[in-house]
Amino acid sequence: MIIFPLLSCGGREDSHYIRVSEHTAYFEYSNGEPFIPIGPNICWERFEKEETAVLDLYEQRFKTLSGYGGNYTRIWLSAPFFEIEHAKAGEYDEQVALRIDKLLESASRYGIKIKFCLENFRKLTGQPAPFSTSVPYDKPIYAAEGMWQSMDDYFRSETGRELYLNRIRFLAGRYANHPSVFGWELWNEINSVSAGRQVIYEWTVEMLPAVKALFPNHLVMQSLGSFDRESSRETYKFYMEHPANEVAQVHRYLDPGASWVICREAMDTLASHSIYELREYIHEKPILLSEVGAVEANHAGPSLLYESDSLGVLLHDMLFAPFFSGAAGPGQNWHWSYYIEKHNLWWHYGRFAKAVERINPIKEMFRPAYFCQDDIRYYILRGNEHTLIWCRDKNSNWKTEFIEKTEPDVRETLINLHKVIEKNIRKISLYDPWKDETKGVDPSVEYVMLTFKRSLVIHIEHTSLQ
Repeated sequence: MIIFPLLSCGGREDSHYIRVSEHTAYFEYSNGEPFIPIGPNICWERFEKEETAVLDLYEQRFKTLSGYGGNYTRIWLSAPFFEIEHAKAGEYDEQVALRIDKLLESASRYGIKIKFCLENFRKLTGQPAPFSTSVPYDKPIYAAEGMWQSMDDYFRSETGRELYLNRIRFLAGRYANHPSVFGWELWNEINSVSAGRQVIYEWTVEMLPAVKALFPNHLVMQSLGSFDRESSRETYKFYMEHPANEVAQVHRYLDPGASWVICREAMDTLASHSIYELREYIHEKPILLSEVGAVEANHAGPSLLYESDSLGVLLHDMLFAPFFSGAAGPGQNWHWSYYIEKHNLWWHYGRFAKAVERINPIKEMFRPAYFCQDDIRYYILRGNEHTLIWCRDKNSNWKTEFIEKTEPDVRETLINLHKVIEKNIRKISLYDPWKDETKGVDPSVEYVMLTFKRSLVIHIEHTSLQ
C-alpha cells in the first residue's frame, strides 16, 4: 500500500478528512488509508505584504512540498494577513476570509492538509509588541473595548468566551466541511499567556468540546510552550492526556539557554526524548512534535547554526528522530523562511517520504525501541511484518559539524539483524537518505555491513509477530 495515494508531483485534490486510526498512535484518511503528516510550519508570511504575492507564494510552497511527498502544514489565523477580526471586536472581514478560501483552494490542489491555529495573543495592554515582523503578542481591538482588566478576566468572562466562539462560528460556517483542514488548534502555546495556570486549563477544558461540536469532521487540539524544563512535565500531562484533546502535541527546540540539559544535546536526542516523555502517559492518541527547531539562547531568535547548515543536517534529524521514536509523523519544523527556504531544503521531506514509502503504520502497529552500539544510535519501529531502523552516527552532531567544523566520517559497522528482529527475515534493504540510494542485502547472512555517513535506514520484511 502506498502511504500517500492522493499526492503526486502535479498535485491532486482529495475529499477525505483526517481522523485518528483504530490503532490510536497514527492517523488515517476517512477512507481508511494511512496518513502521515509531512510538512513544516508555514504559519504566516514574514516579508511579503501584497495580497496576491502572498497567496502566490503559498501556492508555490504547497506545490513544492507536494512534489516531495509532503501533505501537511500549520497556519495561524491570528496572523494579520489571515485575521478576520481586525477592525472591531466581534466584526469579521469577508475580504480577509476570501484569502483563507484561496489558501484552501491551493491546499486542495496539492493534497495539503492544514492545521489552523485559532489564536496566539498573550496580553491585553493595547501596545502590541511584535512577536515577529508580522505577528503581535497583543490584541489591541480587545484592549480598546475596556471590557477586561487582565487576561484572567478575558478567559473567565462570558463575553470573552462568546467572542472567541463567535469568531470560530464564523469560520465553521465556511470551513466545517472542508476536507483540506487537518484540524483546529485552540491557541498557540496557551501556557505562555499572561493568565493563571488554573484559569487557562479550565478554559481549555471547556473550549475543546465546544470547538469540536463546530467542527465534527476535523481534529481539535491544544498546544503548549517549548518543553524545555523538567517542571513542565505536569503541565504537559494535564493538557495532553485530557480526552477532549485529540492530538498530543509537543514543542521543543535546541536551545543553549534552556534549563533542561536534554535541550542542549544532539538534535536527534532531544527530538526523540520529547516523544518518549509524552508516551509515558499518552497511550490512546497520536503524538506529534508539532514545533521543532534551533534557537539562540532562550528563544532570542533563529539559531546562528542555520547559517552553516546549508545541507539541512538539523532538519534531517528533526524529521526522522520523532517518527522513529513512535510519533505519528516526522517533526514539524519552525523557521520555514530563515532556514528551509533560505537553503532550499525541501528535498529533505522527499527523503523522509521515501524512507517510509509503502509502509502502513496502522497495520504494522509499530512498537518503538532503541539501543546504542559502537557509537551508533538505533531507533527501531518493530512492526507486525515490517521493521524500520534509523541508524544515526553518535559522533556526528551540531557541535562537531558547525562548531568544530569537523566533516563526519564514513561509518562501517556489522550488525546481526536476526538478533534484533528474532523472526524469519524475508527481505532487507538499506536506504541512504543523503544519497537517495537503496540497495538490497541477502537476508540469509548472519551479519550485515552498514556503510554510511551520518545516517541510514534499514527496512526489514519478516514473518508476522502476531
